[in-house]
Amino acid sequence: VGHCHPDIVKAAHEQNQLLNTNSRYLHDNLVDYAERLSKTLPEKLCIFYFLNSGSEANDLALRLARQYTKHEDVIVLDHAYHGHLTSLIDISPYKFRNLEGQKEWVHVAPVPDTYRGLYREDHEDPVTAYADEVKNIIEHAHKRGRKIAAFFVESLPSVGGQIIPPAGYFQKVAEHVHKAGGVFIADEIQVGFGRVGKHFWAFQLQGEDFMPDIVTMGKPIGNGHPLACVATTKEIAEAFAATGVEYFNTFGGNPVSCAIGLAVLDVIEKEHLQAHATEVGNFLMKTLKEQQLKHPIIGDVRGCGLFIGVDLVKDQAE
Repeated sequence: VGHCHPDIVKAAHEQNQLLNTNSRYLHDNLVDYAERLSKTLPEKLCIFYFLNSGSEANDLALRLARQYTKHEDVIVLDHAYHGHLTSLIDISPYKFRNLEGQKEWVHVAPVPDTYRGLYREDHEDPVTAYADEVKNIIEHAHKRGRKIAAFFVESLPSVGGQIIPPAGYFQKVAEHVHKAGGVFIADEIQVGFGRVGKHFWAFQLQGEDFMPDIVTMGKPIGNGHPLACVATTKEIAEAFAATGVEYFNTFGGNPVSCAIGLAVLDVIEKEHLQAHATEVGNFLMKTLKEQQLKHPIIGDVRGCGLFIGVDLVKDQAE
């Protein structure tokens, strides 16, 4: 919502003067913030864990998935990046290919990229074709005696090239993953919070009928302040709590962070930032497409709201 936004600075300053403590001490800001966030999400995503960073959020999502499913394996998209903790480097092809390589419990699916991917715009049904790649991975894993805990995906792959997955892809993938006893995790750390304009969450671009089992958020939600969150269902949260090992985070969900989180949501609403993202994004897409007509180096312009990619190529045909 902008560098040093006065409303955010004020909220942090005012709460700092009163109290800042960990979440074992009850404070209204935590409950108020969870309630406000819940209004932006599907009703079933009603349990919230607060943390300090997107990496922490994704690591917790992984733990939730494994505890709930009692499985270990994770399917990710090629070129994905999900964070800097060891557990997340392991599920980030963007990183592990240059480090220790792929672990046996990690499976890499092709990015659903209809511009330069396996199945392109001229394919009769790229949605099913890409989803079937995931189905094949699951079948192959089962033959090796492995079980799928989660399909872990950015709702719009960013590091992988600002990709807009074709609508319906998530639904089909979720069907395969659920059938295998796994859960669907949507990483909204870079692409959520109104960035896509017409929706608050990027996964909503897939259609009204789609709901992830776990959503992770970070980056913009604290406007530069370290704040992150995992949202999930009661069923998954209860399976996690059943271990008797409670989730605790010294700074996650502290009153100052939650005051800032609330202020960010206020600014997004008050300043109509979703409409702004739509309007500016449309203008940017329009002008970039005009450049595309003039310059053969621009192979593709794609995007939604303020999530936009320009694909530069040496040869339009190849």
